[in-house]
Amino acid sequence: MFPTAPAGRRQLLTASFLAIAMTGVVGSALLFEHVGGYIPCKLCLEQRMPYYIGAPVMVAAALSAALRLPGVVTRGMILVGALLMTWGLAMGVYHSGVEWAWWTGPSDCGAVAGAPAGGSLLDSLNTVIPPSCDEAALRILGLSLAGWNAIASLLLAATAYRAAFSRP
Repeated sequence: MFPTAPAGRRQLLTASFLAIAMTGVVGSALLFEHVGGYIPCKLCLEQRMPYYIGAPVMVAAALSAALRLPGVVTRGMILVGALLMTWGLAMGVYHSGVEWAWWTGPSDCGAVAGAPAGGSLLDSLNTVIPPSCDEAALRILGLSLAGWNAIASLLLAATAYRAAFSRP
């Protein structure tokens, strides 16, 4: 079906849904960080990249479908979103495996350390070490946020692949 088929209502609705869902997932991570006080580790921050890139791409795909641009343009952008979510899935699985000690994480992921008592803000910025990648800061229903990211990425990738290769 891809790339000759024109984009239709399904692609418009799916791209719109994906834009909202990707924004919601990364927005939730930002809420956990800025409202909940959970400091993200290096791998947590890297897992956000597919969403930061994917959400605007899905907005562009929705606009492409709404403007009835050639199907290859809309479907191509949805396919890019699917590939980004596949990347997010791989990173979520990798980070979850590090947390469960199935394999080792990156050597530059810091150990947990608190901020020094007293002193200036600049002094504390130089001495605070981000959390270690091998310890889940929070588990919900037995899964860390990395595990939930893997599930979200899997569902969003499957949705995007289906829209990229389905009928209008």
